Amino acid sequence: MAQKNYYEILGVDKKASKEDIKKAFHKLAHKYHPDKSTGDADKFKEASEAYSTLSDDKKRSEYDSYGRTFAGDAGPGPGGFGFNGQGFDFSQFQQQGFGGFGDIFNDIFNGQMGGNPRGAARGRDISIDIEVSFKESIFGTTRRVLLAKTAQCETCHGSGAQPGTSMETCTHCNGAGKIHQTTNSFFGAITMEQVCGHCRGTGKMPKEKCKTCKGDGVYRKQEEIEINIPAGIEGGEMIRLSGAGEAVAGGTSGDLYVKVHVQADKRFRKDGANLVTDLSVKLSDALLGTEYKVETLDGDEMLSIPAGVSHGETLRVKNKGVPMGRGKRGDLFVKVSITLPQKLSKEAKKLIEQLKEEGV
Repeated sequence: MAQKNYYEILGVDKKASKEDIKKAFHKLAHKYHPDKSTGDADKFKEASEAYSTLSDDKKRSEYDSYGRTFAGDAGPGPGGFGFNGQGFDFSQFQQQGFGGFGDIFNDIFNGQMGGNPRGAARGRDISIDIEVSFKESIFGTTRRVLLAKTAQCETCHGSGAQPGTSMETCTHCNGAGKIHQTTNSFFGAITMEQVCGHCRGTGKMPKEKCKTCKGDGVYRKQEEIEINIPAGIEGGEMIRLSGAGEAVAGGTSGDLYVKVHVQADKRFRKDGANLVTDLSVKLSDALLGTEYKVETLDGDEMLSIPAGVSHGETLRVKNKGVPMGRGKRGDLFVKVSITLPQKLSKEAKKLIEQLKEEGV
């Protein structure tokens, strides 16, 4: 898909001021608003998206540099309007004296364009941080965390009704599940169809409210969540657990985002699917060759040091790196460091002199 040119959408120059951008947006918004005779929902949404980016200094700078914005780590949500698809903030319109203008825009971007009822509500996402050891990051592990969050009521399964009791027609919407609301806005009086807040769009109300959640269908509780840390995870990576966030009455639960921090290890470094470690070798062993015991994440291994090994040379221990699935693993690379003696005895000096004479 071709990258949208927000400047062309608003009809302004790339060097346009904030005031010019705002005026251009107001003109397009007035023309394309879905409730106008010249309305066009797609163009209205496109212009709003462009204004959201270009009216924000940080987002505009990112857009000018990279052709996209990076606000919200999880990337664009449903509909391309930022994290969780909840749209951008129109509070600035209220601050500028446009009354309920921001409320109307939020309603539109929550699915009310063209008079259609909004989609199912979505619970809030939760973000937490956990720390794992270097070894756990290589082989993977499991963590259990206790979260205090809004969850679906286990007694009524979200219905809000006491088990064994019946439901009755909602008196607020007369069973339609929707109500009409008229709002005075910058564009005049606009009537919109909204989901009934009392029955959450079902058209039914519990005859007797659930005693656990007081008829809300959700309540605050502590819940233990199991998090599987995959093998080979990098520090700073995010794990997403769909539906493990906060619940909302009549809608879907949000997600749980887990940011993983990996403790540094003094012995090993990670290089893709391989591990790297250092090994100090005596000069005589480097010249003559021998075997050294090296530490791996699986335990000690004997490593053959070839005669004449060079300082900084890398030796390989196969299949002692990062698991890659299907029984495959990376390797452990051992970087050799030759240790020179700080002091030499008279005998050692004589031997070194002899080696020198032989050209060693």
